[in-house]
Amino acid sequence: MKKIFTFVNIIFFLFLSPLNSEIINNINISGNVRIANETVILFSEVEKGSDIDEQDLNNILKKLYNTNFFSDVSVNLTNNILSIKVTENPIIQSIEFKGVKAKKIKKHFSEIITLKEKNSFIEYLAEQDTIKIKNGLKLSGYYFTKVDLSIRKNKNNTVDLIYNIDLGKKALIQKVRFVGDKIYKDRKLRRVITTEEAKFWKFLSSNKYLNEEKIRLDQRLLRNFYLNKGFYQVKVTNSHAQMVDENYFVITFNINAGKKFKFNNLSLDLPQDYERAKFKDIEKELNKLKNEYYSLGKVEKVLDEIEKLALFEQYEFINASIEEDIVGNKINLKISVSESREKYYVERINIFGNNITAENVIRNSLVIDEGDPFNKILLNKSINNIKSLNIFKSVNYSMADSEIRNKKIVDITIEEKATGEISAGAGVGTSGSSIAFNVKENNYLGKGIVLDAGLALDEETIRGQFNYTNPNYKNSDRSLLLGLHSTATDRLAEYGYKSSNSGFSFGTKYEQYDDIYFAPRFGVSYDKIETSNVASANLKKQKGDYFDVGVSYSFDQDKRNQRFQPSDGYRQIFAQEIPLISENFSLMNSYRFDKYLELSEDLVTTVSFLGRTITTIKSDRDVRVSKRLLMPSRRLRGFEPGKIGPVDGADFVGGNYLTSLNINTELPNLFNNSQNVDFKVFYDAANLWGTDYRDSEHDDSNKIRSSTGIAVDWFTPIGPLNFSLAQPITKKNTDKTESFRFSLGTTF
Repeated sequence: MKKIFTFVNIIFFLFLSPLNSEIINNINISGNVRIANETVILFSEVEKGSDIDEQDLNNILKKLYNTNFFSDVSVNLTNNILSIKVTENPIIQSIEFKGVKAKKIKKHFSEIITLKEKNSFIEYLAEQDTIKIKNGLKLSGYYFTKVDLSIRKNKNNTVDLIYNIDLGKKALIQKVRFVGDKIYKDRKLRRVITTEEAKFWKFLSSNKYLNEEKIRLDQRLLRNFYLNKGFYQVKVTNSHAQMVDENYFVITFNINAGKKFKFNNLSLDLPQDYERAKFKDIEKELNKLKNEYYSLGKVEKVLDEIEKLALFEQYEFINASIEEDIVGNKINLKISVSESREKYYVERINIFGNNITAENVIRNSLVIDEGDPFNKILLNKSINNIKSLNIFKSVNYSMADSEIRNKKIVDITIEEKATGEISAGAGVGTSGSSIAFNVKENNYLGKGIVLDAGLALDEETIRGQFNYTNPNYKNSDRSLLLGLHSTATDRLAEYGYKSSNSGFSFGTKYEQYDDIYFAPRFGVSYDKIETSNVASANLKKQKGDYFDVGVSYSFDQDKRNQRFQPSDGYRQIFAQEIPLISENFSLMNSYRFDKYLELSEDLVTTVSFLGRTITTIKSDRDVRVSKRLLMPSRRLRGFEPGKIGPVDGADFVGGNYLTSLNINTELPNLFNNSQNVDFKVFYDAANLWGTDYRDSEHDDSNKIRSSTGIAVDWFTPIGPLNFSLAQPITKKNTDKTESFRFSLGTTF
């Protein structure tokens, strides 16, 4: 009724008031209780002596209503006296959320609603807040929630808002299906998306709940996956959730991969006044892409190079656009670099939505700053940098014109997500069993800090570690790395000795050159070896306590097409550990090389080489048994872990030199109906040899061991299962073999 009355008032002033303007000699305010007369006049933006007409009166009405302080306003100008009569909105005294016990959820509701305590109560905003609460609960999987608003009126023109919430059951994802011309098996596609099926062990994961935003994210992830595989016309459509039980849903992604495309002619178009010589490296990269399969990632890498050049050469107002033209099964690509016609500067960058994450964590990822020339390439680079932190569900931005000429305001809105992970794994083989447990937090205290703690146990050894990583320490673009570790091996009963090693380290890591990362580190460790009468004479000599101080470093060149599920490129790492204070001064060198080749659809071959050495700088000292090299079990299947190489009596004591070569090839579509099973064939070759004992004869077992077999990755109802069946080809007579090994591991 009040709204109708207000509308009639407005019509009255528009059409029935005198046509001539009048000068205000006096202003009368009535109906206000809490709000002072001066404040009402300030809101109306009118003063004595003003010459106003009907349109001005209408504007006064709008301005007073827009304050949200008044439920009814009337304005009248008679005999040069402006009369303003208002009815104040009640004040919200308290807000209560009934039906929800968790303080974290209540706090989230308080943050997302518009109306707060001590605000004026506006009914339509309260209705909108009810919708916001429902939508917020949907993001947590509560799709059957009921939210009712009760308004309790108090005597002093205040109200209490009570949101009565019936959470209902959570909407769980029973199954994720991929249909259509999808080319790849379900298991591979399932590793691309974030949505997970609700299994009994997923008691901590939020990805098992139905979430529309997450489904839209998964559509984008799937599309990018296919684009990076050359499927330029891929369509991921008709993704929908179907209710199959009381609170269970089946998610279906409809995929039409289409045909595969290759790059054809690639060109770079530059403004006439630009020096083409400065872009020669970018043109070389474009020329290399010709006749390669189309990849969105490769296009983005070229754009990254343009971004770096824009920074280095200080091209302030540069833009880049892409034109793609299909010719048969090939794509002509043209990148046009231009300067903006209208030149703007960034006045201000606002960041919204970071309730947990500190603002400096986000701002440290920006390559464009307040006061800089507005450059869309660098703005996009900044947004991608924020996304790459992998601690946000979504990152979006918008532009607004400033009140200052030639200035822009950038608004960046982020949505945070859960950043904790808990995982566990178990392995069983003919040699015995092992278990592992790991906890990880990727955004500790909202500072972007990564904490990682893990524990692994087998029949002889317990290993524990804790790592701290600050990816951008004091805005230096360098990571700060801190670590604690402890290992205890007990072979006292069988071989007469046990050892323990504990220590800490700290260091840094940064990109020294393009795709080359340098990581120096300083470490301190305490090593203790205990022996019994059963121990060999060589081991008894090593009994004692040892204190070591050393430095290490590594160079890591990463040229893979993507870090997750790479299918092209290579990665190589060289590392060295140098002793500073030590009893035996052991020097370790390591080199690793991984090459990825995509031979055909869903058929990726990986070739991996590993070489390590550990020797003492002092010729009269031996490498301690606790520091000797052991062959990683994944590098040599078909043999028991730690049961090859030099032996002392019946004990495998490790060696000074280690090499391995591994070739793994996926078998595409071996069983088309087995969408949750991947098959691989492998060939492993390795050697572990050399000891520096000075006073005993021993078999250092310098011989190439090799094996071949088949590995199966199976997504089972009880978790992801890895199974390998191996047949040794060559071996030493002292080596111990195993025919099978399987491991079960998952995140919660």
